[in-house]
Amino acid sequence: MARILGLDVPPAPDSAGRHEWERDVRTAWRETCLRGVRLSEEAFDALIETAVHDPDPSFNRQFVEPAVNAFGQRRVQAALLGRLRTGTDPERAGAARAWYWSAVLSSRMPRVRAADPDAAGRAEPDEGTDLPAAWHETALREFVRNEHLDVRRCILPLLPLRKSAYPPELHDLVDTAVTTARAHPDAYIRHRVEHQVGD
Repeated sequence: MARILGLDVPPAPDSAGRHEWERDVRTAWRETCLRGVRLSEEAFDALIETAVHDPDPSFNRQFVEPAVNAFGQRRVQAALLGRLRTGTDPERAGAARAWYWSAVLSSRMPRVRAADPDAAGRAEPDEGTDLPAAWHETALREFVRNEHLDVRRCILPLLPLRKSAYPPELHDLVDTAVTTARAHPDAYIRHRVEHQVGD
């Protein structure tokens, strides 16, 4: 990401000093966004990749927000939905962490733009899809199907667990998700589900 976005930072160290280097990259990126930047198509992929692989659910906002601003919410959400559907387990968890910001952010970085003015409207495979509904259905299925702890922990907070949020054919799956969460060995999942049932 640092190379593609042209950030003025030294090459990444092997291990010692990695945390400080990542902090420097974040600072350089934030300053670049504040000054203004035109982002290439390659930058879109780099921002999505970085947001998905960032383990911090607060810091990944620094990559989601400029992507939404330059390329549009729909395009960012379509990319995250694709990762939830086909990514590795760490990528699925990362897509769920990034989805939160893609859903709540509006265009707040007026100096961050796509180099191609048509980039935000570029057709995606899910062109006619209601992306939030598709996300919820995919996330519900993934929560039930996938036993990976981090995937379940990251999906659950964004998952509506009331039947009225889904078509009738998914109501049984909602019941399964609630039952799975309530009986889960992880205390966070058991605690979290009780806050969401009936919301």
